[in-house]
Amino acid sequence: MEYYLVLLPAALVLLTSKIFMKLCERINLPSVVGMLLAGVLVGLINYIPGQTILNDTSTTGIGFFAQVGVILIMFSAGLETNLGQIKKIGGPAVIITLAGVIVPMGLGFLVSVLFNGGFSALNSDTILTNLFYGTILTATSVSVSVATLRELGKLNSKVGNTIVAAAIMDDIVGIIVLSVVLAMKNNGTSNAVNPWLVIIKMLAFFVVIALIASAISKFFRMLDRKYPHHRLIPVLSLALCFIIAYVSERYFGIADITGAYIVGLILSTNPDCHYIDRKAEILGYMIFVPLFFGNIGLSTQFSNFNAGMLLFGVLFIIAGMIGKVVGCGGAALLCRYSFKDSFKVGVGMMARAEVALVTAQKGVEYGIIDTSIMPFIVLLIIITSFITPISLQSAYKHDDVPAISADQTQS
Repeated sequence: MEYYLVLLPAALVLLTSKIFMKLCERINLPSVVGMLLAGVLVGLINYIPGQTILNDTSTTGIGFFAQVGVILIMFSAGLETNLGQIKKIGGPAVIITLAGVIVPMGLGFLVSVLFNGGFSALNSDTILTNLFYGTILTATSVSVSVATLRELGKLNSKVGNTIVAAAIMDDIVGIIVLSVVLAMKNNGTSNAVNPWLVIIKMLAFFVVIALIASAISKFFRMLDRKYPHHRLIPVLSLALCFIIAYVSERYFGIADITGAYIVGLILSTNPDCHYIDRKAEILGYMIFVPLFFGNIGLSTQFSNFNAGMLLFGVLFIIAGMIGKVVGCGGAALLCRYSFKDSFKVGVGMMARAEVALVTAQKGVEYGIIDTSIMPFIVLLIIITSFITPISLQSAYKHDDVPAISADQTQS
């Protein structure tokens, strides 16, 4: 194979990604949108008659880079998880998280069932497909909400801490749900495996991880004391990440991104976790992460678009938005938050970004869902990235309006 054929399309994706990322920053959109748009733009080369830039070799090569990129994304997500924040909020964070997973997943499942032949057409394959569409909607990206709350000076408020803690747990629960659904597919084939075997394998995986987690944590703390802020620490961290990602997929049937996320989670308590995360992000965002999101854009297909798919996509987006607001907001009400604070929690949990795309891409890779859903997930990210900060700012603005006294009314 002529591997140099990968270089030109990879360079085009990296260059256009940087340009679009800067443009998105100027209009307050997540940078992932810019990387996706870059992939779509480069993908238009496919429509040039006789082009040789995008061929089997180049797209396969970019696909390999993309797989490393998604592992680095989930490793960083684990490193950035603040377990102390969950302990601070306690029970309400657990209830809000569970509702924020169950309600959107249920709504996504129902929308998918309506467009996949209805309940009468349910079988092992269609149930898995419908469940996966629901799984995509369980993800939350709290970065937009955190930036808005910080700007408003409300990040350390009761609502701010609740949103951050629930979003952290949401990622953990979402990854577990994703792993279960993916494991139901036997190595990406159409033959579903026994659900009980999936559960047993997953339990065995987490038992093994729990047994080695303490040793890993102690080993890296020892390294940190002996070689503080030394490149040896992030190098060994990434090596461990790749090993656990390999073992989880190869021997337990658990998605490799789950293994990567858990390694990040274990190392998130290390004093040097921010240093590790910074080095991992430099490595990832230099090459692998832009190629991951660019690859999604490159592989997005528009050939299956019709009126039915368009209607499905619109309802899917609405389900994703309503699911978080109703699920998380309703759970906050049950936890005795005020109606206003419950609304803020629901809106603050509505935004989506990287994890939703990672989840969807895994579904496409395993042949569970159709790639034509990808543009609608990008739209979901764009819409919620605009609506979330506007809604939060509006909610807090109304809180800051002083009440009118009786004397002022009479005057």
